[in-house]
Amino acid sequence: MQMKNLVRFDWAMKRLLRNKANFGILEGLLSELLGEDIKIDQILESESNKQTGDNKMNRVDLLVQDSKGELIIIEVQSSYIQDYLMRMLFGTSKLIVDFMDMGMPHIKIKKIISLNIVYFDLGQGSDYIYHGTTKFVGLNNHDVLNLSKQEQLVYKTELIDKIYPEYYIIRVNKFDKVAKNTLDEWIQFLKTEKVQDGTKAKGLIEAREKLDLLKLTREERREYERDLSNWRDNESVMESNFTAGELKGLEKGKEIGIAEGIQIGEQKKIGFAKDQVKQNAKEMAVKCLTKGMDINDISDLTGLSIEEISSLK
Repeated sequence: MQMKNLVRFDWAMKRLLRNKANFGILEGLLSELLGEDIKIDQILESESNKQTGDNKMNRVDLLVQDSKGELIIIEVQSSYIQDYLMRMLFGTSKLIVDFMDMGMPHIKIKKIISLNIVYFDLGQGSDYIYHGTTKFVGLNNHDVLNLSKQEQLVYKTELIDKIYPEYYIIRVNKFDKVAKNTLDEWIQFLKTEKVQDGTKAKGLIEAREKLDLLKLTREERREYERDLSNWRDNESVMESNFTAGELKGLEKGKEIGIAEGIQIGEQKKIGFAKDQVKQNAKEMAVKCLTKGMDINDISDLTGLSIEEISSLK
């Protein structure tokens, strides 16, 4: 099976996919993911689309508007970020505000779809693709709130969750299977930077032709190699920091374990001593009882309670 050496998808988003001639690649990915034929109208100017950021950050954003006027954020994130889920929320919220004109009626707020392609373990779950929407569920009857007929005409949809932002998370590293469908073929490409012969996924044939490393200009090739070196350096630093932190944690855990072990040992010694004193007192109480001593005197002598001595009879 012949495979071509292709550039990383996040670098292509920064340098190649902003060109209208290459929109077909992004349209293919979005069409396969959303299950409908997506046409990109334009790449929008936004803070996300600035190309002046630090290339070592392993993060690329792209904001597009489709032919229906909906906004789609596409973000590739390679390195682990602890608060990434909140960043997704901030991104969609900021877009709503940024694309509202003063005095604009709320009905004009654009639909937003947030596509997040991550190369780290985000959250806990067994799947490699997750979809998030907003639903309103009754606290008493547990039914889902739906739009009225009039509201359906106003919003041009039958479902409330189609009004609010939608989120897609592709956890690339979790994909370790043979592609079962065209969307899987896209995720396989995102993970391996290779397109299999015979693919039927929209946009992938175009990706294989236009993202071919050998077709880059000399200047693009230098840029790509420099960025690739930065990505690798950053990943190496993060891996080193993680390993150092892991070793430090193990060492600290070892120290705590030793200290706790000593403490438990001392507690056991003390407990054993107390048990032995108690047993001696009981043996003495038994002897006193056989000699006919008064139970109150025995209690004073041994420190045992009346009940404890009575149970020895």
